[in-house]
Amino acid sequence: QVQLVESGGALVQPGGSLRLSCVTSDPTSSHYVMGWFRQAPGKEREFVAAISWISGYNIYLDSVKDRFIISRDSAKNTVILQMARLKPEDTARYFCAVSTALTADETLYAYWGQGTQVTVSS
Repeated sequence: QVQLVESGGALVQPGGSLRLSCVTSDPTSSHYVMGWFRQAPGKEREFVAAISWISGYNIYLDSVKDRFIISRDSAKNTVILQMARLKPEDTARYFCAVSTALTADETLYAYWGQGTQVTVSS
């Protein structure tokens, strides 16, 4: 069982920045893909970004690719989502998850964290 713990969510003004972290308890997850998803109230969960631990290859939701950066710190078993120029529509609970494929398909992510809340509001 892989445990994932997200942190870094907060209330931020439009145009601001946040740095989300996801720590995994399982070092073997370094062979996997780590993804970030988000879910806003009343909406379905959507893919945000994902990164391969080994290669560093990454993919993004189109609406965030010029504002968000996903990275990993293998030594700390941590994946980072650096978010800039935040918009009110980025408000959601953000979850990290583990997959064996670099994909936006949430059904292929086997383990999930509890999430961290991001609220973008003035």
